[in-house]
Amino acid sequence: MEKNFCSDNGSGVCPEVMQALADANQGHVPSYGNDRLTQEADELIKAALGRECDIYYVYNGTAANTLACKSVLRSIDSIICPDSAHIFTHEVGAPANATGSKIITLPAVHGKITPEQIRTAYEQETYWGPHATRPRLVSITQSTEWGTFYSLEELAAIKAVCEETGMLLHVDGCRIYNAVVAMDSSLADLCQHMDILSLGGTKNGLMFGEALVFFNQEAADGFLHLRKQGLQLHSKMRFISAQMKALFTDGLWQKNALQANRMTERLAEGVLKHPDINLYCPVQTNQLFVTMPKVLADKLMAVRAFFPNGPECYRMVTSFDTTEEEVDSFVAAAMEGQ
Repeated sequence: MEKNFCSDNGSGVCPEVMQALADANQGHVPSYGNDRLTQEADELIKAALGRECDIYYVYNGTAANTLACKSVLRSIDSIICPDSAHIFTHEVGAPANATGSKIITLPAVHGKITPEQIRTAYEQETYWGPHATRPRLVSITQSTEWGTFYSLEELAAIKAVCEETGMLLHVDGCRIYNAVVAMDSSLADLCQHMDILSLGGTKNGLMFGEALVFFNQEAADGFLHLRKQGLQLHSKMRFISAQMKALFTDGLWQKNALQANRMTERLAEGVLKHPDINLYCPVQTNQLFVTMPKVLADKLMAVRAFFPNGPECYRMVTSFDTTEEEVDSFVAAAMEGQ
């Protein structure tokens, strides 16, 4: 099937991960994470994240985000997040359903919120004392749903507000690898400023599986039970662990993320030469948002599909397996007749 620019969820499995799955498919090993591959994956991830932490593998990102909220919230508590956050917009209300907690959304600029917004939201909610909820968790996405990223300074400032107010910071890291390579930073640098991380996999070459990482280990109290209750304990855990081990071996996560980011940069440079295609927000990772007339969009979607994201606004996403030839042929089609 022809590749497209709809989503990095649509990409296949990268060869190294597929090989790791085949290698793991040998013999019998202990179940429920009591196997050697899970232990080795844990060690590699901890080394990359640069902090002591508890790691729990789950099937997908919605589960990671929802169980992160469930692990620390009661129904009298609330979550502060951007109005573009997946936990609010694209997870069918799973976090709110699982916790009974109110979600306080803040108007985001290109997917990002500020420490000042968070502090104001906290003060407004707590002003009413027992008549309102207790803000307990801030959740942000890195990189954001609009392809932008929070700098280390921005992350540190948000974490500082959380510490001032007694809230925890959760980061939805479904595309964290794209942010890290774009920032020319390290996972360890980013992870200094968070309490809980949903560590992605499927958008960066895995078949399935994500990890929920607790740097605040008190927040992980009871999580072995919660994961099982939340339908996320994989009996044949080695098939998630083997993929995560491969992703964190020999810089594979960096290689995959760099390729995806470079292809979006190349795509942006090409299509933005068209007089009727305009940039909607900054291009920082592997997502490109542009505006164009619908008639032009329809023509280009017939060449290689991408995603409508509002009135005459469109999203194009590249993946670890997107090639220069695929990008260049699309750009050539866009520039035909110009």
